[in-house]
Amino acid sequence: MLATLQPPRTLSRFPLYLTSRPVTLCTLTAQSPPSTSPPHSQILSIRHSLLTRQVTAAQLAESYLSRLRLTEPHLNSFLHVSDSDAVLRQAALLDQRIAGGEDVGPLAGVVVGVKDNICTADMPSTGGSRVLEGYRPAYDATAVRKIKELGGIVVGKTNLDEFGMGSTTEASAFQVTANPWDVSRVPGGSSGGSAAAVSARQCVVSLGSDTGGSVRQPASFCGVVGLKPTYGRVSRYGLMAYASSLDVIGCLGSSVADTGILLHAISGHDRLDATSSKREVPDFASQFASINLLESKPLKGLRVGVIRETLDEGVDTGVISAIRGAASHLEELGCSVTEISLPSFSLGLPAYYILASSEASSNLSRYDGVRYGNQAVADELNSLYGDSRAKGFGPEVKMRILMGTYGLSAGYYDAYYKRAQQVRTIIRKSFKTALDENDILISPAAPSAAYKIGEKIDDPLAMYAGDIMTVNVNLAGLPALVLPCGFVEGGTAGLPVGLQMIGAAFDEEKLLKVGHIFEQTLQNCRFVPPLIEDDTAW
Repeated sequence: MLATLQPPRTLSRFPLYLTSRPVTLCTLTAQSPPSTSPPHSQILSIRHSLLTRQVTAAQLAESYLSRLRLTEPHLNSFLHVSDSDAVLRQAALLDQRIAGGEDVGPLAGVVVGVKDNICTADMPSTGGSRVLEGYRPAYDATAVRKIKELGGIVVGKTNLDEFGMGSTTEASAFQVTANPWDVSRVPGGSSGGSAAAVSARQCVVSLGSDTGGSVRQPASFCGVVGLKPTYGRVSRYGLMAYASSLDVIGCLGSSVADTGILLHAISGHDRLDATSSKREVPDFASQFASINLLESKPLKGLRVGVIRETLDEGVDTGVISAIRGAASHLEELGCSVTEISLPSFSLGLPAYYILASSEASSNLSRYDGVRYGNQAVADELNSLYGDSRAKGFGPEVKMRILMGTYGLSAGYYDAYYKRAQQVRTIIRKSFKTALDENDILISPAAPSAAYKIGEKIDDPLAMYAGDIMTVNVNLAGLPALVLPCGFVEGGTAGLPVGLQMIGAAFDEEKLLKVGHIFEQTLQNCRFVPPLIEDDTAW
């Protein structure tokens, strides 16, 4: 993106697809060309352009709505798009405030997508499920409320796997979202709609939820930045519960700076969420200094551990190559990079699915057609409960409820749920030991790049195995940042690969600093999908 946002142009003439071309290779170098700080923040560019009157909020909003109308038939990123008149009215009010010299929030004019399992008072919130079809909450989630208070404009609700249960967004009850890099491939999940929307620049940033990697894996598949904060950093009030001890609201953007700014906006203690932390929220933007103001080895002394178990058999060779290249680049930036072992890493996947399914079986019991959810017609109460749930829930949700109920049942609780909790404790301790000896840990965000729509839908175990890189972070409650670091072959322009950086609890500052420097020194590699490649404003 340009340092200052150019006035919007008519988007209807932009071609949506390009002819086939060779895979782009990234060049990683410790020396970057002259640039402003930060060079890729759409949020800061929008703010600068609005305050200097180079563009109005109404023009900006109209440009995003135009792009959304053009690209949405190919992607299906959104389940609901805000009324364009309402969006433009919000933008016009911002323009009036700016013209009157009023102070506007740091997200003024920023177009935001919100995952549809996060409640919004003025538009439907379905969780991607028929059981909540047409449901309109009476309130905004705390994260959404904060975004609106700071000037952000919510453009719509993004598609997801039903109640966040899935890794491809194919488990949505309403539609399948496509990947902007190749519309025959999945965008990942469950926040696939949010990741695809940011990748195709249908919005500036988006909110997702991350229970076992649902922000980070789609960020990797769609070539955007995904940030899962520490459990408790962001209020969960208004987030539809899947697994309450694992769920977090996360951020997606096209740059590390944008995700950091969005995280700062939504973080902080909330009296409506007893699990939200009272820790002071640092100024994450202070970590986004220009590379030109830093030493030639800006990360000198930083200790980085490469998790050996994430580069073993079962991981695509192209992904391994990209991650090893990223590790080498961190060494060039001054980091001390060593390979470490987390022997308990492979235990995380089965433990996660036992715990998450068990919590889901409890949390989703509220959707019975009486207290919550659409009601089926029935002659007696048990039939009403059963029919409402049978018609409202999709197959993936039903399967996980059954798995969780089995794991919690008498005679199996100790063998499954209790043992999974013991494994969780082991994983937490192993991460603490590793992070006492290293500043950050790195791994792939997924074992492969995006795969074809329908490729794994009939093999749930293979799909679950794709979460092996991410679920341990949720079990340990740690923050993790995923950013694109290279490409593998596939599609017309290659498929992006995401690097996962894991930090100690509440150490998002360090992750954002390292990620921002890494991102600025990544040359000859534009993570703009073919769908909008000719739109030079981005």
